[in-house]
Amino acid sequence: MLWGAIPDSQERTTPVHCARRQRTPVLHDKLTSEIREGPKGPKVGAFFDVDRTLLAGFSAVSFLRERITSGRAGPTELAQGLLGTLSFAMGRTGFSGFVAAHTQAYRGIPERSLDELGQEVFDKHLATEIFPESRALVRAHREAGHTVAVVSSATPYQVNPVARDLGIEHVLCTRLESEDGILTGGVVHPTCFGRGKLLAAGDLADEIGVDLDQSYFYSDSADDLPLMENVGFPRPTNPDATLAQIAKERRWPVQRFTSRGRPDLEQIARTALAYGSLIPSAIAGAAVGLVNRSQREATNMAGSLWGDLATSLAGVDLRVEGEEHLWSHRPAVFIFNHQSGLDAPLMLKMVRRDATGVAKKEILSNPIFGPLFAAGGAVFVDRADSRKAIEALKPAVEALKQGRSLIIAPEGTRQKTPRLGPFKKGAFHMAMQAGVPIVPVVFRNVLDALPKDALVINPATVEAVVLPPIDTSTWTVESLGERIEEIRRQYIEVIEG
Repeated sequence: MLWGAIPDSQERTTPVHCARRQRTPVLHDKLTSEIREGPKGPKVGAFFDVDRTLLAGFSAVSFLRERITSGRAGPTELAQGLLGTLSFAMGRTGFSGFVAAHTQAYRGIPERSLDELGQEVFDKHLATEIFPESRALVRAHREAGHTVAVVSSATPYQVNPVARDLGIEHVLCTRLESEDGILTGGVVHPTCFGRGKLLAAGDLADEIGVDLDQSYFYSDSADDLPLMENVGFPRPTNPDATLAQIAKERRWPVQRFTSRGRPDLEQIARTALAYGSLIPSAIAGAAVGLVNRSQREATNMAGSLWGDLATSLAGVDLRVEGEEHLWSHRPAVFIFNHQSGLDAPLMLKMVRRDATGVAKKEILSNPIFGPLFAAGGAVFVDRADSRKAIEALKPAVEALKQGRSLIIAPEGTRQKTPRLGPFKKGAFHMAMQAGVPIVPVVFRNVLDALPKDALVINPATVEAVVLPPIDTSTWTVESLGERIEEIRRQYIEVIEG
């Protein structure tokens, strides 16, 4: 649930308990410093392996699991794949034989259907497995004008969605034979494995003028030594035992990422304390409410205290740029890009008092959050019925007119990646009807701390940018779509800038 708004007399004196940023934020400064300070331009290549380098897990496992659970993979395919895997592990067949054992079942399947399956697997399983650190590395290389490429032994159906999400133009991977868009079950040689990665990277370097001596290669596996030994900047990333030993002997810098994958005991304990802090926050709020005979003071205390406790206990450091805009015009409609279950306590930490929020009606059935959200004056909407949703928002408009602010996510649902979803019109209609400004809050990287569908919070520095309030007094229904798109473009500029 989300809250905020203070009386006019307090507008310029009530502090926000968040650190003010003095410069444009740069995520993962230390990790990306050598890239930002090094040579620029397309002659520098940045090659990335996928599994355990860009992703915490293994894309092939997720791909096969989806084929099995959806009924696309039968017993024959599973048996062939198992035999091929055992044969490869025992050294009886090479990587091409291993791939062929898994792809024989694709014979006769339209390539388009595997493209669609690959995107489905990414959306369901892999989007939240991308390391924030790797995302920062890719972004730093792109901003430096480097030629960025994925170089992976996986197939394009596993790799392409990852590359698209990260904005990586070049994809070097193991490709399957097809005729007129229909897969034959065969494999294109050479495969992109071992020395095959060096050949693929070399071909790309020759084609567009990349200098491998000035280039980077990020990988977790000793199988990738041929390419790693032929770039100027080998960067073992989450290396296996063999590669870690080689890196130690050759003094290659090793980087290990812990923001994804299996959480440790400290993270689990911190997360439990963060969730559990809701109870003492509610008790403290109730006590304040009873003493002051004010439900509003109760919700103010409970909300702001939970925001402070939950983030601190979880190890989440909130850095805010433009915090003065949180207080300059109230009441207001505070909008934010919805990325994580942490959005609520983060917004509570910033807005702090005298507001209500909008929540999906399903939260009412939650034995803990339902009663607390209802006590705080949250407006519950049925997202499946737009007419009922519009009717349910009337109390929120009245709350705005009575001096309480509103906090709402115009996307309506959480996103699995930093990419911004479409904006719905409800928040903007309410601001117009109540005659209050809109204050956009842009979260850059809440996903670093808590991806969608995850339960355990990762300690992280989260950056938020509060944009200046936007006057809605001259808006019209006819121009609303254009106004919303203007605001959405501001979000994109902040997220990508």
